Amino acid sequence: MTTRPIHRILWRLAACMTGLAMFATHPAQAAQSGIASGPTASYTIAFSNSYVGSDFRKVMVRNWEEIAVQAQKEGLIREAPVVSANNSASEQAAHIQDMIVKGVNAIVILAASDTALDGVIRDACNAGIVVVVMASLVTEGCVYTVDYNWAAMGRVEIDYIAKRLKGNGTLLEIRGIAGDATDKNISDGIRKAASDYPGLKFAKTVYGNWTASVARKEVALALPALPSIDAVATQGGDGYGAAMAFKAAGRPLPIIVMGNRQDELALWKQERDANGYETVSVSASPSVSQVGFWVAQQILAGKSVPKFVEVPLVRIDAKDLDAWLATMPVGGAANPLYSQASVAAMIDAAIHNTPAPPTPLPEMTKQ
Repeated sequence: MTTRPIHRILWRLAACMTGLAMFATHPAQAAQSGIASGPTASYTIAFSNSYVGSDFRKVMVRNWEEIAVQAQKEGLIREAPVVSANNSASEQAAHIQDMIVKGVNAIVILAASDTALDGVIRDACNAGIVVVVMASLVTEGCVYTVDYNWAAMGRVEIDYIAKRLKGNGTLLEIRGIAGDATDKNISDGIRKAASDYPGLKFAKTVYGNWTASVARKEVALALPALPSIDAVATQGGDGYGAAMAFKAAGRPLPIIVMGNRQDELALWKQERDANGYETVSVSASPSVSQVGFWVAQQILAGKSVPKFVEVPLVRIDAKDLDAWLATMPVGGAANPLYSQASVAAMIDAAIHNTPAPPTPLPEMTKQ
């Protein structure tokens, strides 16, 4: 018979004590609506990020760090460290294991895999740690999930494209990272919406890793073998790279659905002012990290929170382009501010199955 190392036994005991202390401090029936105000000043909320290799992720991390500083000043947390992996599930699992050993009170995770982190997440839950999975999915059932309706994103894209093309045209699809659950959900939403329009045909699919440089390279490699492309369905962060590939190939710009990044919107404005170019932009927001933070804080403060909290997508139509672009620094993205109060309202909407509060207006979110 094998025996467990003594440090593992001690860790399990410490974890159990942490969990018991937390449950004793935060009664399950507290704060059914509005902002929960249970004491959380001594607590640590950690952010485990799968990777930080894009402008979107860099803004996301900065949003987390800024909201953490604010929460510290207001006496709402002790600290909120961020650790990013290199898009490696095993590396991220090691980071989460370290957070468990350090005794954090909550972990917000942007997961590199929907299955590979299940074991370490279960360890965290068994230790009494609040686990919030943000803008991604895992199959372990003990977590709270903060995410978007990705099928709705695909629907926005395809309905717009179909209206512009009167239901007939040839499309290129740019996906995100192969094997990622969010990538699959967005692509599934695009394809399901497209099934309503038999005249829309996909000529090719490439993976752009949600990054302009990768998208540009992959689209450039694909274009020589492709027919005329009428529209490009995207996932965010790839619109500018796609446009540069079309320009470099000497091809006219198709309808490229943009993903709320500053470079994409600046290109859209430039093309609109020069020749009347039209499109739409829709994506998640890097400030989803603020939603993840406040959901974790509110759970620790005693608020009743459902297992799934939906975050509204940010859609930018032509009439809103200039206003949104004016809020964005170079390398930025549409980045609405999510306060503790607005996230509490988002949680309440999820509880009562009512529409989420509208996205804050751009004039309120200048960076």
